Amino acid sequence: MADSDLKKDLEYSGYSKSSSPDEKNDVAPAYHDSDALSLGPDNSEWHSLDFWTRNGLTPQSFKRRKGPVGNLNATMKPRHLHMIAIGGSIGAGLFVGSGSALSNGGPAALLIAFGIIGIMIFNVVYALGELAVMFPVSGGFYTYSTRFIDPSWGFAMGWNYVFQWAAVLPLELTVAGLTVEYWNSGVSVAVWITVFWFAIIAINVFGTLGYAEEEFWSSLLKLAAIVIFIFIGIILCAGGGPAGGKYDSYWGAGTFYNPGSFANGFKGLCAVFVTAAFAFSGTELVGLAAAEARNPAKSLPGAIKQVFWRITLFYILALLFVGLLVEHTDERLLGSGLSDSQASPFVIAAKDAGLIGFDSFMNVVILVSVISIGNSGVFGGSRTLTALAEQGYAPKLFAYIDKSGRPLFSTIFILMFSPIAYVSLSASGETVFAWLLALSGLAALFTWGSICLAHIRFRKAWAYHGHTLDEIPFRALFGVYGSWLGLILIFLVLVAQFAVALYPLGGDPPSAEAFFQAYLALPVVLIFWAGGFLWKRAGWLRTPQIDVNTNRRVVDWERVNGERQRVAAMPAWRRILRLLF
Repeated sequence: MADSDLKKDLEYSGYSKSSSPDEKNDVAPAYHDSDALSLGPDNSEWHSLDFWTRNGLTPQSFKRRKGPVGNLNATMKPRHLHMIAIGGSIGAGLFVGSGSALSNGGPAALLIAFGIIGIMIFNVVYALGELAVMFPVSGGFYTYSTRFIDPSWGFAMGWNYVFQWAAVLPLELTVAGLTVEYWNSGVSVAVWITVFWFAIIAINVFGTLGYAEEEFWSSLLKLAAIVIFIFIGIILCAGGGPAGGKYDSYWGAGTFYNPGSFANGFKGLCAVFVTAAFAFSGTELVGLAAAEARNPAKSLPGAIKQVFWRITLFYILALLFVGLLVEHTDERLLGSGLSDSQASPFVIAAKDAGLIGFDSFMNVVILVSVISIGNSGVFGGSRTLTALAEQGYAPKLFAYIDKSGRPLFSTIFILMFSPIAYVSLSASGETVFAWLLALSGLAALFTWGSICLAHIRFRKAWAYHGHTLDEIPFRALFGVYGSWLGLILIFLVLVAQFAVALYPLGGDPPSAEAFFQAYLALPVVLIFWAGGFLWKRAGWLRTPQIDVNTNRRVVDWERVNGERQRVAAMPAWRRILRLLF
């Protein structure tokens, strides 16, 4: 692709004003204490509307918004970003999928696999944070692949992400409908799927603010439930359970000795990785949400730091007590997949403890969680599709943004995948469910790998064009080395999953169906990559071609340097606290 054509593509995607590497006034994000919307999209038209139109409740709100392409709302507050970062992606993968992972790998494999994915996602999110603060663009990480790696690969990552969430939505609706069956309601699952589908539609009527508020309160419930479970787990392991119950005497770490720490050996460990990846899917949404925050340059770094606590406290600690309280040989875990909340180790532990009502409480949390992830799917898929349309990689229809700030047709497109949930109730429903899971399970790994690679290439081009690290106000904690570590771990996980796809657990002979159900995301990504190349004829960007100057956020260096000096003067313990929080 000629340099002029590449520049035209970049300009079309929103990188319209260029500057030379020496123009220091255009170098980095501004950090302002106010909540002024000047750092985000122009919301002047939105503020001039009445309350009902702003919230998408009048016919007028569905008309096209005036202004530049991609003019989404910037109405998210710091509390929204923080809760999206710390609890937004906690759902069926953790609460239900951990059951099959425990059965396949054992408690030690559960901790090792989730720990490795946790280290990976920690570096991914920090890399994403650095890029998102530097280059505030709609579509987030997908546009970074286009800008720093390869426009064709960016095309593949964008469409891969859209269909990842399009597949997750009917999955989550199915799980939500089946979750209600825990109480033997006697009502058809199809009715519950319809109810939850309309609930997600209702939330999205309110646009960005509807998503943000729903995520805030649902994340609060999920985090509270996990903290309660951890405290109860401590008491039960110490033998403080109800008299006559399973945990009425010292329990300790007996499950790690009998039936054992591992199941199915190394292959069992490899089989857990895809569940762990699915459980962490959506963590990157904080980067997309930042484009619709009031002051992302200020609030995003704080939100990124919360990911450490989600990984260590809300995943690793919770799964430690899952492994301590539930034997991996428990038959109730068999075939749990992601669809049967009765196979959730959280619910099993509550029932075994004899804690009246706690199993139902955990089931309510699971129900809220899967609806939350379904809503996140609509948000993530629609915003990415809108960005694709803005760059010319999708029909222009999907670039339509209405007066209330909703990417209207992109949202409708993602919601149209919901009826696939009804197919899962047919005789071949389990097969459909398995293929949907195959499409979404590994897709996140390609997204995360692209974020790491985009960060690595950005840093290389940044140095090539004469810039220093001091010109980057928010830097990834472990720098480019963290991104390399994340990229290597992603590659190793893909290799491990490839081995499991070829030789499944249980000694079954290799088969094409079993392989593609475990590895469907790879051929899908390759097809999109080939399609993007045939369409745009754009390949790998060489370092001199990478533009690091266009459309960077303006920085108030006096304020940034003053803040750095203030932090440097702090005692060591305060600097550590600031690093973590």
